[in-house]
Amino acid sequence: MVEHLSSMDASFLHFETPETPMHVGSLMLFELPKGYRGDFYEDVKAMLRKRLHLSGLLTRKLAQMPFELADPVWIEDDDIDLDYHVRHVTLRKPGTMHQLEQLIARLHSSLLDRSRPLWEMVVIEGLHDGQVAFYSKAHHSGVDGAAGVELAKVLYDVTPEMREVPPPRRRRDSGGGGAYQLGVAELLQAAAQNSLRQYRKIAELVPTAVRAIATAGGVLASQRSGAGARSLNLGLAPKTVFQDSITNQRSYSTLSLPLADLKDTGKRVGGTVNTIVMAMCSAALRRFLKERNELPKESLIALVPVSLRAADDASMNNQVSVIRVDLATEIDDLAERFKAIHGSSEAAKGVVRELKPVLGVDLPVTGSPWFMTSLASLYGRSKLASRMPAAGNVLISNVPGPPMTLYMAGAKMTHYYPVSIPYHGSALNITVHSYAGSLEFGLTACRRVVSQDESYELVRYLRDALDQIKKLPSIDAPAAVEAPARAAKPARAAKPARAAKRAVATKAAPPAKPTRAIKPPRAIKPPRVAKPARATKTGRSARV
Repeated sequence: MVEHLSSMDASFLHFETPETPMHVGSLMLFELPKGYRGDFYEDVKAMLRKRLHLSGLLTRKLAQMPFELADPVWIEDDDIDLDYHVRHVTLRKPGTMHQLEQLIARLHSSLLDRSRPLWEMVVIEGLHDGQVAFYSKAHHSGVDGAAGVELAKVLYDVTPEMREVPPPRRRRDSGGGGAYQLGVAELLQAAAQNSLRQYRKIAELVPTAVRAIATAGGVLASQRSGAGARSLNLGLAPKTVFQDSITNQRSYSTLSLPLADLKDTGKRVGGTVNTIVMAMCSAALRRFLKERNELPKESLIALVPVSLRAADDASMNNQVSVIRVDLATEIDDLAERFKAIHGSSEAAKGVVRELKPVLGVDLPVTGSPWFMTSLASLYGRSKLASRMPAAGNVLISNVPGPPMTLYMAGAKMTHYYPVSIPYHGSALNITVHSYAGSLEFGLTACRRVVSQDESYELVRYLRDALDQIKKLPSIDAPAAVEAPARAAKPARAAKPARAAKRAVATKAAPPAKPTRAIKPPRAIKPPRVAKPARATKTGRSARV
């Protein structure tokens, strides 16, 4: 069966160079069952052998178009070598977390073999605490962050007991058997049909696109800030050490924080978990650059991927766009910086929500593979990344993960760290996703730009930034102070009582006509007070 790559999926293939591997990965730590005496590596392979058919990502490979005239297609691979795809490594003693992170950095720097299904997994033993690590990577052309979480739900269990899955169905090929690669005629026909299908979709989408663009324009107009307010429309990003061409060598570090703690902090200070993460990154990057006298006067800008995937969509492809968020690093006051970051993030999301129907549209381009690959190679080797204007300074991604504890081959997963992609012009990638009540950070960078020690330094600064954010005043504090003050104003409430007393006294006075007793104008007119006769008449009125 032939499955076409979308233009976005294919772009991750075309922009890949030896210096910029375009795969995403995960580092998981597992706690083996008590008294376990088996071979975890063999258990993992046995589990995968039974479940490969549950995910197309694990069983499909690429078929390139002749002369790279169009994007490649996915075809089924009936001969998957698990001994190649699943490997085993033992750490040298003492088996620290730092040793593990440095190993992951090296494993993440090598390209995947495009003649095979685009994934690899490594079981890593030898950790000092007895846990077992598991590293997996898959090409971004076949999976994005949200799809990776869906893949995890397929491969892993929610209890220590491994669930039984139905066996794969036998394929019936019309040609009398599976083919290692498709013929030239079949590939060209598939490319032509796919292009026609994409152009038809574009034509059908025009009315929706017009409405979406008009609505997004209205959202942008409503976001125009008043005089003296901070602008929500961002310009180009300033130059920093992160805007440079990169090599294929990586540095990597991790951080785990309790998710409930971040949620409570966000509610108290007036933001979301995403705002907390962005503010932590802003403070850490600001401190990192400032200590090196390299903090620019203009604010840093983050490139933030946002998912376009529907809630019920479990397909293994990329449905993602990118927004730009103001990190407000030129603001010294943390509270003001936090407010600016939250406003910028929410404003950018508002625009994406309106443009969502048209952001994921495929745009077929004849000859795009060789053109885009050549462009990516030229961009890196010419060092244009350090000279050209930049759209953003750092990639920051926040992906919702599984809320429950997962198990693999009977072992309990204790941590689930992301490993992501730096690129020319964005040498640092900070990816975060949630897992079982924790928020797991993975900092992936070019080692020439951010060394392993500097990566650990950024992790320390992230922790310090969270401590500072927790000290911000609560948004409910002013209301709590004003409430007693408003409640402690009994003096004004007593005025009606005194007025009522006067009214009672007036009613209790000697019989007098109410209509005449309440005519003050006659009693206070100066001309009448001045004449004696009028004074006597007034006295008679009083006696009555």
